[in-house]
Amino acid sequence: FVGMGYTFVKLPQSLVRYVVRMIIGVRYHLSVEGLEHIDSDKGVLLLGNHISFLDWAILQMAYPKQIRFVMDRSYYDKWYLKPILNFFGVIPISSRGSKSALAKVTEALQEGDTVALFPEGHITRNGHLSSFKQGFERACEALEESEATIVPFYLRGLWEDSFSYASKKLRRKKSKDISVYFGEAMSIQSKADEVKRAVFDLSVRSWQAYAAALPSLQEAWFDTLKEEKLPLFIADSTGVELSQKRFALAVLLFRAKLAKELGDAKRVGIIMPSSVAGSIVQMALLSLGKTIVNLNYSAGDAALLHAIETTGIRHVVTSERFVTRLGAKGFDLGALFSHVTKVEAESLKEHIGKLETILYGAALTLLPHALLKALFITPRANDEEAAILFSSGSEGNPKGIVLTHRNIMGNIKQIVTVLNPSDEDRILATLPTFHSFGLTVTTLLPLIEAIPSFAHPDPTDGYGIGKLAAKYRATILCATATFLRLYTRNRKLLPLMFEDLRYVIAGAEKLPEEVRSAFKAKFGKEIYEGYGATETTPVATVNLPDRLMVDDWKVQVGNKPGTVGLPVPGSAIRIVDPESFETLPTGEEGMILIGGTQIMQGYLKDPEKTASAIKEIDGIRWYVTGDKGRLDEDGFLTIVDRYSRFAKIGGEMVSLGMVEQEIGKILQEDEKIIATAIPDAKKGEAIILLFEGSRDIEDLMTRIGTLGLNPLYVPSKAYKVDALPILGTGKADFKGAKKLAQELSDE
Repeated sequence: FVGMGYTFVKLPQSLVRYVVRMIIGVRYHLSVEGLEHIDSDKGVLLLGNHISFLDWAILQMAYPKQIRFVMDRSYYDKWYLKPILNFFGVIPISSRGSKSALAKVTEALQEGDTVALFPEGHITRNGHLSSFKQGFERACEALEESEATIVPFYLRGLWEDSFSYASKKLRRKKSKDISVYFGEAMSIQSKADEVKRAVFDLSVRSWQAYAAALPSLQEAWFDTLKEEKLPLFIADSTGVELSQKRFALAVLLFRAKLAKELGDAKRVGIIMPSSVAGSIVQMALLSLGKTIVNLNYSAGDAALLHAIETTGIRHVVTSERFVTRLGAKGFDLGALFSHVTKVEAESLKEHIGKLETILYGAALTLLPHALLKALFITPRANDEEAAILFSSGSEGNPKGIVLTHRNIMGNIKQIVTVLNPSDEDRILATLPTFHSFGLTVTTLLPLIEAIPSFAHPDPTDGYGIGKLAAKYRATILCATATFLRLYTRNRKLLPLMFEDLRYVIAGAEKLPEEVRSAFKAKFGKEIYEGYGATETTPVATVNLPDRLMVDDWKVQVGNKPGTVGLPVPGSAIRIVDPESFETLPTGEEGMILIGGTQIMQGYLKDPEKTASAIKEIDGIRWYVTGDKGRLDEDGFLTIVDRYSRFAKIGGEMVSLGMVEQEIGKILQEDEKIIATAIPDAKKGEAIILLFEGSRDIEDLMTRIGTLGLNPLYVPSKAYKVDALPILGTGKADFKGAKKLAQELSDE
């Protein structure tokens, strides 16, 4: 090492940089965007994300001038590295920062040098952007705008590499395609939260380019057969267990039968349980190049017929046994099936012969992968529609949401980046596939990323899910707060059944603190809350476990209870004024916008609603969520409420979510509430409380009176109901609650 350091010192820096480019260029294909933002007449401070030990080399490859890197002194002081680092003008700094090091940064910028600093202070341990330290702000205090500028950057592609902290499973997916995006120059006096926001925006641009090159869902799934050969790939609570190869064989056999039944149909409806058969049907239809339309069987006749009319589907693939079970629960699908051709999975299976199975099995074993793919996988451009899902209808008529292959593939890659799965991970697939959470995260993601999954058709059946989790030692559970509450109350669901869970992720609705606390008390597991919408495929933000960094014994904070986490890589959050759409300062509450590759193509046959929901700002497509929230200085998002869930009382805006939160403090374990608002002649609107529980309603109102609430937050009336209106996704039915409250008030 000493000899190598001496050799480096004797070479010109330009030659050394050329040699570094040559060596690294053999392994990686680098794309660079945004060099036009570099001002060669000023000092430049490069600030961005830190994902691997190779970041410095890739950044230098991308940048046309010599960069002076700021490096942790613990690395700089290694005797075999010091000669090389001094040669490159590296500025050492202690983990706590030092005045002398910061003074050197200031001096270098004043001299017109380019200085690169990773404000996280460490390589990410979880794929997320960590907190941006403010040390660079002190280095810039004495600088004038004419002397230097800040240029944010974003590195993508090195997380799935041997030089990062990603799991071994992710590192096996090494990608040669990496990118560096440089953003527009910022004031040298910019604050850490402003720079971090700019880096998030750059991540969107970087991931958009990455997602544009991703294959279709069916091609990505089929390609995993080359890489993985899992003996147990998928199973369900009926006892069906399939290896990865057997699952592929089943998909190809069903594909052949469905091709005959469906003809040239472009879109095909699906009503299938979360099961092995359900996953086979999803992938078989995709492999035919069809658009899958998972129908919400709990939405009612009007919503189902609206979905058929809007999408133009002529066939619905279903399971007769599942339809019978739904009928027993009160879901009559007779009206639906009188308008479409019903294709039963059981009938398809019965018509698969032994010879056919042997021939397809032999083909899978003997034919080259490329030939199999050409024969059995119908390709689709990744900007074509892959799935149409319908919104929950919790506040209005369901809207048809068009998701492309790029949307879903991009979101899967975003989720996997932060999920960082190991070879031991196993996913519980318990959410319905008409739910974007269930389709993307618990159905398609494990198929495409080769993560074993175990399905159960009823997300409310805690005992059944517990048995499945224990049998297969599941490590990942995704659910809504409503379902998690049921699990804590289910006495047959034993804590040991969830012993192996390492991730419990809640989404689709707000996670009440009492649910979080009760789950932790019973199972000893933290719930990590996330956020998104069907329009965002669905995942936009998520909390993650904190990570201990053993080199300096500090913690990378991934979880802030009460928030819904940080944006997943390739996503950004903006808080704007709901009228002007001007970006608000950190900490201020406003409309939440979500930008990223996972933003839907649009609403089916409704350009007006699409135009109101999607806004292009600074070259990025943003989804207007309708939610009110705020960002903290680290970028963690807190949801305040839906803008539509505010009651206007005497000219004041009152959050119904806040009403529920305050009253929730006095609720017993078996009690639930929904606050809604109906018109009131005197006050404009009146808050009505719907209550489900055994307590007397008068007693409840008396207890509410002891909370000392602002009078505006006290419900005008409360009604006891047998069951609160709940959608099939497990979310509260606010539209149904408002209708019920009005009916009860009119009686």
